[in-house]
Amino acid sequence: MKDKRIKKIIIVGGGTAGYMAAAALTKVLSADNCQVKLIESEQIGTVGVGEATIPQIQLYNKLIGLDENDFVRKTKATFKLAIQFCDWDKLGGSYYHAFGDVGKDMEGVQFYHYWLKMRKLGKAAGIDDYTLSSMACEKRKFMRSMDAGNSPLSNIAYAFHFDAGLYALYLRELSEKAGLQRVEGKVVDTELSDTGFIQSVTLDSGEVHEADFFIDCSGFRGLLIEEAMKTGYDDWSEWLPCNSAVTVPCENAGDPIPYTRSTAKKAGWQWRIPLQHRIGNGYVYCNKFTTDEEAKQTLLDGLDGKPLAEPRVIRFTTGKRKQFWNKNVLALGLAAGFMEPLESTSIHLVQAALSKLFTFFPTLSFDQVDIDEYNRQTVFEWERIRDFLVLHYHATERDDSEFWKHCQTMPIPPELSHKIEQFKRNGRVARTDNEMFNDLSWFEVMYGQGIIPDSYHALVDNFPEDELERRMQGIQKVMANSVDYMPSHQTFIDKNCKAD
Repeated sequence: MKDKRIKKIIIVGGGTAGYMAAAALTKVLSADNCQVKLIESEQIGTVGVGEATIPQIQLYNKLIGLDENDFVRKTKATFKLAIQFCDWDKLGGSYYHAFGDVGKDMEGVQFYHYWLKMRKLGKAAGIDDYTLSSMACEKRKFMRSMDAGNSPLSNIAYAFHFDAGLYALYLRELSEKAGLQRVEGKVVDTELSDTGFIQSVTLDSGEVHEADFFIDCSGFRGLLIEEAMKTGYDDWSEWLPCNSAVTVPCENAGDPIPYTRSTAKKAGWQWRIPLQHRIGNGYVYCNKFTTDEEAKQTLLDGLDGKPLAEPRVIRFTTGKRKQFWNKNVLALGLAAGFMEPLESTSIHLVQAALSKLFTFFPTLSFDQVDIDEYNRQTVFEWERIRDFLVLHYHATERDDSEFWKHCQTMPIPPELSHKIEQFKRNGRVARTDNEMFNDLSWFEVMYGQGIIPDSYHALVDNFPEDELERRMQGIQKVMANSVDYMPSHQTFIDKNCKAD
């Protein structure tokens, strides 16, 4: 029988996406059976400025056999328990989108439904008082899960903030030890077969590199997926109007907080990502409502420390490729599309794409049925994340600038309209086909953005009110005691994974 195995894979582009792909492929595929090669040019910069992640990254870390303390130390990382949103629902407002559980479910009904009832009755504290991660953020505490039985300390969900450049270097080292062949050079041409498949790429040195399968990690340009394959792009600017970002690192201002901060501004929002050696900052904005110079000044005025570089402006168009996988080319990272880092989903989308690639890993036949299914699943994931981001902009009371007036009145995707309407009625969130953000995430953001349900789950009224009040007081006390037990974020880092 003819051997149809993929024997050669070329990754075009380094950066976070390229080296995530390289580390995963070299871990899963034997170097004796499949050659993995990464081509990048050090003359071409990457967009990465500082990365925030979500807890799913730990699945990727386990896949590649990463030592967490070593990883945190070498990427000068900190830990992340939540995203704090400031001034999004209204000026002066603030809430956490926290990782992990909220309270404790009872009788098969989520805790927040009981909380909605008791809050209406004036018998419940704010939701943060029942959420371990939110309380830990307020007190700047952190620890990993421990064996503590039924305690919240047994199940602590967390992610990371790290330096994107150091992360790529870290993964490069792991990949090269596992057999990755790295080639320095700039791709200047591609050769396509009669059927439209890419056969080889040519470098500025004149070298020609052939492969069976290509992974495009070339950034916004989409060197293979767009310039060579003419795949097309779906523009989502009608729902996500921001099209620019200005970024700058600054000096640390005290011990790092264990969360990302997102602060809404006149024409967008500003991120703050704490690392061990500096703070990453950026202002995502729409240049129809402010100028680049105004955006730079807004960012600089909002820093907590002295800037360490000149502000850098980045342009983007929010959206996705019409196909993420086209013939023998798979697009990852910015080559696949772009959604602003409001909920730290960029790295997750690379990770999820790699997971699906292994599920539908091709032979030389490149079965179109599998490629179509990969694309269908990936489109669904991108669209549901898109809707979650649109929610932040649309559900707001802010009308203090033309940008926020536009966001309030802009049309939104029908699936999002349905979710909002259902939540308004009874606090329910219908999670579709295991979409990435679960019902707790939707609850935290919708409630945090000022969408208050008229009612709650019908079964809540079957629970005796005095017993419910007693239980909620108990949960609140357990959360407070658990957070008191936790060390400070800085103390945990100093003890386990302080950068050199």
